[in-house]
Amino acid sequence: MSQPIWPGQTGPLNTPQKRFTPTSGKARGRAQNIMFIFLRGVAACNVLALVAVCGFLLYHGLPALSWEFISQSPRSMMTEGGILPCIIGTAILSLGALLLAFPLGVASAVYLHEYAKRNAFARYVRLGVNNLAGVPSVVFGLFGLSFFVTFCGLGVSILSGVLTLAVLTLPVIIGTAEEALRNVPDTYREASLALGATKSQTISRVVLPCALPGMLTGAILGVARAAGETAAIMFTAAVFYTPKTPDSIFSSVMALPYHMYVLATAGTEIEKTRPLQYGTGLVLLLLVLGMNLVAILLRDHLQRKR
Repeated sequence: MSQPIWPGQTGPLNTPQKRFTPTSGKARGRAQNIMFIFLRGVAACNVLALVAVCGFLLYHGLPALSWEFISQSPRSMMTEGGILPCIIGTAILSLGALLLAFPLGVASAVYLHEYAKRNAFARYVRLGVNNLAGVPSVVFGLFGLSFFVTFCGLGVSILSGVLTLAVLTLPVIIGTAEEALRNVPDTYREASLALGATKSQTISRVVLPCALPGMLTGAILGVARAAGETAAIMFTAAVFYTPKTPDSIFSSVMALPYHMYVLATAGTEIEKTRPLQYGTGLVLLLLVLGMNLVAILLRDHLQRKR
């Protein structure tokens, strides 16, 4: 005779239940330890690769560093002298692109997350932003050459390079800024609205200050990418050699990544310029790390202040 089944009961009362056993716990513990070891190994490989690259540049580029190398212009078919115009040009292009792209990227992220409705238009805009983030830089360089340099008549100049680099870094900034806005709790918005603030006041005085440290992460990535680009500035802003510092936004400039490319491929005495190539790469690495360090310190300061 079968046992009665009460309402809400799925089976007999004496149905055997699956119980936790020490053996199964040990198996899960071993699997977890194996996965942790694997993840630590992957992280160690990434760190070792970074250390190897930095060590290689330090070993080959440190002998080339001197005050003359930092403070003078190249001369004698770029086999002597320094890279001062390249440093100035790289700083102008990367910081100019950041100053232009960061406000536009933040404004676009605010519209997409705070104002745009969840419709097909917003989905298509996000799809386009994500696709643009993966486009090769040479495509942006050709776009800048055809549109800013030729169609707009700006020529090979700082302005053309800054606009091209701003377009290049804009998808990264939009993506990180929208993610930072998404991480702000909705209770902050609800509390601000409940106190009588308008939506624009809530966004400007509550949401944006909370999301700003996360947005600076996108700015860091944008600066790093803009400072290290070669193809984008090669078509729009950089020239083979100019000993003068730029005097207007319509002047052409030298840049560290393009200068390093020229030294390695287009010179007549490539072997003689080999130490200068490594020294230029080391200076570019230090410049990017310095700008990133300033942005990280500013982000941490804002986080502690909040």
